[in-house]
Amino acid sequence: MLLFKLDGKPQMVGTQHGARVPEPSEPALRRLSHHLLARYQKGTRPVRDWRTTTNVAIDLMVYAILSVDEKNQVLTTYIWYRQHWTDEFLQWDPARFDNLTQISLPVESIWVPDILINEFVDVGKSPHVPYVYVSHHGEVQNLKPIQVMTACSLDIYNFPFDVQNCSLTFTSWLHHIRDINLSLWRQPELVKFDRSVFMNQGEWELLYVLTHFQEFSVKSSDSYAEMKFYVVIRRRPLFYTVSLLLPSIFLMLMDIVGFYLPPHSGERVSFKITLLLGYSVFLIIVSDTLPATAVGTPLIGIYFVVCMALLVISLTETILIVRLVHKQDLQPHVPEWVKHLLLEKATVLLCIRDRKKFSQSRMQDLDTSRQVENNDSTAKPTPYVCEGPRECGAVGSTRSALAFAGQTEGSAALQEILRETTAIRQLLEKREEFRDAAREWLQVGYVLDVLLFRVYLAAVLAYSITLGTLWSVWRDA
Repeated sequence: MLLFKLDGKPQMVGTQHGARVPEPSEPALRRLSHHLLARYQKGTRPVRDWRTTTNVAIDLMVYAILSVDEKNQVLTTYIWYRQHWTDEFLQWDPARFDNLTQISLPVESIWVPDILINEFVDVGKSPHVPYVYVSHHGEVQNLKPIQVMTACSLDIYNFPFDVQNCSLTFTSWLHHIRDINLSLWRQPELVKFDRSVFMNQGEWELLYVLTHFQEFSVKSSDSYAEMKFYVVIRRRPLFYTVSLLLPSIFLMLMDIVGFYLPPHSGERVSFKITLLLGYSVFLIIVSDTLPATAVGTPLIGIYFVVCMALLVISLTETILIVRLVHKQDLQPHVPEWVKHLLLEKATVLLCIRDRKKFSQSRMQDLDTSRQVENNDSTAKPTPYVCEGPRECGAVGSTRSALAFAGQTEGSAALQEILRETTAIRQLLEKREEFRDAAREWLQVGYVLDVLLFRVYLAAVLAYSITLGTLWSVWRDA
């Protein structure tokens, strides 16, 4: 150390090591910084006895959920991270430095623990904080915000009512537990429900943060300490309910209303085909909204597929009914077992009020056709009655003459007339028989349409109730 006297006062301007010694007139912060960092070795763990374990207390507060990438299974969060440990070489007497008990030092100038997050998959855009706080007891506080991109096993089966549980595991990458041990800065209850800094305006809401400490070893090597923070978040489903579920529900309701169209008209088939095409376009539009993973399919995707299948079943049922009630001229009469099951048993089971009306109209038609047949078959020409003997004789002689004269010519024309009349009668009888069969098939088609509609409605209601119950249970769990 070199000493010089200027104006009769000794001053220190240097040391034998070449480091500058602060003058007594310098500020306390500068003198303390030079005092602490003059001979500090940041390359070694700051303990005087190597057997002493450095205890690092950590804390975490979630500030925002930036993104959840279901396809790549990556969670991006913005957290406030804090570390606290004791550095035995950063201690001083506050009385020597103007009662200064705390100072900020550059983080590059001191030793910091090599604590990393095991789930790191990419370096986020985190702001750089160049300083740490050091107290006169040697306690170091490292406070910094971090944008964390971590791997997380995302379960999207309950989308959009899903709850995700992602872990952030803090551990020393090199030092085992005898060198660096980890602990929690605050109480677990305070960490669990701390949402004081969380930005609660995005798609995800923070439920709670769980903590867990454990030791682990790899292949019987030294044990390492790790502190796990389980960040539990829940998706807000309002947007997806309005844009995905409600349009699908409205289309299914329109499909059910379409059953009230008369089955004997062709409008029902075209209406249901239009609904099916509209639902297909809807699925193409929302396919980009649904989360895509290689692990599984969300339940809402299964819901859309089942709705599509129900629309196809509804269209198939409509085609079957229309086939029954149209163009039955070439069909035989309804079998007796079909009449017994559908026109008698099914009408009672389905509580169809107009089943008597159908049977009465059918019987009236049959009775009317039979009366016409009886009248035609019993109809005979009325004989002519004469008034006097002369008139009767004249008529008789005239008839005999005409009969004799036109016997050969009239017999052929009469036979032709009788043949045409018989053909027309047979045609009318055949047509009436076809109409009777058509009425029977029409009645069978109406009853079968009601039966299939109620079965379809029961299936839709059961599926909707089951799906709604599952989503409600998963959301409240």
